[in-house]
Amino acid sequence: MRKNQHLLLVSISLLLFSFFCSCKQEEEKRFVKAKKPNIVFIMTDDHAAQAISAYGHPVSKLAPTPNIDRIAENGAKFNNNFCTNSICGPSRAVILTGKHSHINGFRMNGESFNGDQATLPKYLQKSGYQTAIVGKWHLAGKPQGFDYWNVLVDQGNYYNPDFIKEKDTTRIKGYATDIITEMGLDWIKENSKKEKPFFLMLHHKAPHRNWMPALRHINKYDSVQFPLPDTYFSEHKNQIAAQEQLQTIYKDMYEGHDLKMTVKKGSDSLRHNPWKNDFERMTKEQRDQWNAAYRPKNDAFHEADLKGKELAKWKGQRYLRDYLSTVAAVDEGVGKLLDYLKSEGLDENTIIVYTTDQGFYLGEKGFFDKRFMYEESLAMPLLIQYPPSIEPGTEINALTQNLDFAPTFLDYAGAEVPEEMQGKSLKPLLEQKLKKGEEFRNAVYYHYYDFPAFHMVKRHYGVRTDRYKLIHFYDDIDQWEMYDLKKDPEEEKNIYNEPAYSEIQEQLHTTLDSLQKAYNVTEKEFETTPEEKVERAYRNFARLAGKDPDHYPENR
Repeated sequence: MRKNQHLLLVSISLLLFSFFCSCKQEEEKRFVKAKKPNIVFIMTDDHAAQAISAYGHPVSKLAPTPNIDRIAENGAKFNNNFCTNSICGPSRAVILTGKHSHINGFRMNGESFNGDQATLPKYLQKSGYQTAIVGKWHLAGKPQGFDYWNVLVDQGNYYNPDFIKEKDTTRIKGYATDIITEMGLDWIKENSKKEKPFFLMLHHKAPHRNWMPALRHINKYDSVQFPLPDTYFSEHKNQIAAQEQLQTIYKDMYEGHDLKMTVKKGSDSLRHNPWKNDFERMTKEQRDQWNAAYRPKNDAFHEADLKGKELAKWKGQRYLRDYLSTVAAVDEGVGKLLDYLKSEGLDENTIIVYTTDQGFYLGEKGFFDKRFMYEESLAMPLLIQYPPSIEPGTEINALTQNLDFAPTFLDYAGAEVPEEMQGKSLKPLLEQKLKKGEEFRNAVYYHYYDFPAFHMVKRHYGVRTDRYKLIHFYDDIDQWEMYDLKKDPEEEKNIYNEPAYSEIQEQLHTTLDSLQKAYNVTEKEFETTPEEKVERAYRNFARLAGKDPDHYPENR
């Protein structure tokens, strides 16, 4: 009897202890939720979703990103997140303001971002946050709204980059990705114990052109044969803008600067290399290690004596190997950051975001770079973890945009989202609180302005729904394109004038008109360029590429 009573008492004690622990955990979770969360916003430059293994692309399976994937595993992965204007500076301006390019005033390179306007970090400061940005800024003027900033000069360089801090410019020896990671960690270590919550924008240069890997990664993927896209040799039928671009890997990449190709076997002298500073700023020790790693690869290329399509495929492999080796250092940096936050118990009350400024081509349609409204350029990877509110392994298929980032952070910070912001908070999606039958957004609006400019991608605008896409290319051409993304995910068949899609076409035009009206798009946004300026630009870019100044796309 006594034995049974003893067992009963033990059982009751265990139940009470379990109940107490459960209550305590719930209480701790409520406490964490009640506190304003820290926000670490990691953004890379030109990081394609195809190069993040959480998204499952065949390329990324051969070059996995296990640390970046941890954010998806611990939180949410967005499968339909898009930019509003696929180019670096303007995308950053959209993220800072929560407004489309024509509203925040920064449409294209050459224009200046007005830093005096209201921005996300300024709103967060008013809400009690300490704010910082390290790494890539790439907007005119010094960063405003930040208690601390230390940013790359202009685009930045991979090796021994120059940083601006207040009025001082300093060259820091080392590899940019590693330096930026350490800067971010140092700032967190110094400021995370203060009473105020923190907002850190940790912005990498990588994997931006010209894709220079860290010395430890130069040979990382030499033995890997990456799959080139089925559309690598696309003829761009019924796609005039795609025919006239200057961003085809095997036609437009600079063989020295971009592809690190040498003039002959046994030489370390690069072929066409108009921007010499990327290599000349390396120390002798760095350059010697670099040359020792690349020379055997380049000598093997010279011995192979490739021509035609085989040469084009070789260039595709060299590009992918360098690009993905550059991503490797980013992934290592993300791992260091995640490990530190966890070891210090900061991860439970920190929103961690991983994204990039726009999508990027890894050979689809034969392209590198971005700019187009086609999927690879339009789509932005977005991963977010926040344990108190986001269930691990959440997948979000709603149509979202970089326009939504600022409202989301303000919403989680308990700050009022300004009415002039044109985005929407992602919080209902992240916490799965969207009402049944409610649609977050039925279409996204896109507008690209940077023409005539690098890569000569035409100005264009359009809408994308969950299945269809409508694009209008304008300026020196006037052409509509339309795609059924379900039947034609590679966007090779322009169905704009097909009778079977006439009703869909009409609906898309109506949606486009309504979005332009809702976003206050005026006639100013459809201005065109004088013909002589366009022709002059083609000549100038041919000269920069080391080609005949009368070199044009074949059909011009």
